[in-house]
Amino acid sequence: MHIKIESTEDFFARGKTTASLADKGLLEKESRIVSFENAEDLAKVVSAAKIDLFRTIRSHSGSITDISKRLNRDRSAVKRDIDVLQSIGLVDIRTMKNAGHGTKKEVIASDNQVFYGLVRTLKNACF
Repeated sequence: MHIKIESTEDFFARGKTTASLADKGLLEKESRIVSFENAEDLAKVVSAAKIDLFRTIRSHSGSITDISKRLNRDRSAVKRDIDVLQSIGLVDIRTMKNAGHGTKKEVIASDNQVFYGLVRTLKNACF
């Protein structure tokens, strides 16, 4: 997954190029790109708390309650941040069997490489 800042024109140009390559059967592998029009929009979605949350999930998945305890943060705030991270494809929430107790939801990082691309994007956008 790649996270980047690009103009609307660049977004649509990339879409046309991708569609053309797909029509010709030349796409080598699946990729996901989340793009923002400007650094301000990116900053609304990705904060220091969300980066810390993503690092925590990437190092060890778990339930929202478990993750909030590890971070010493309010569960509802962690849930809101997870919802944002999920909306842009950084984390997934999976329902798993919980031995003897029905099911539980576990939050996992969707792409281990995304953090490094995100850091580069933030550095380029903000500095």
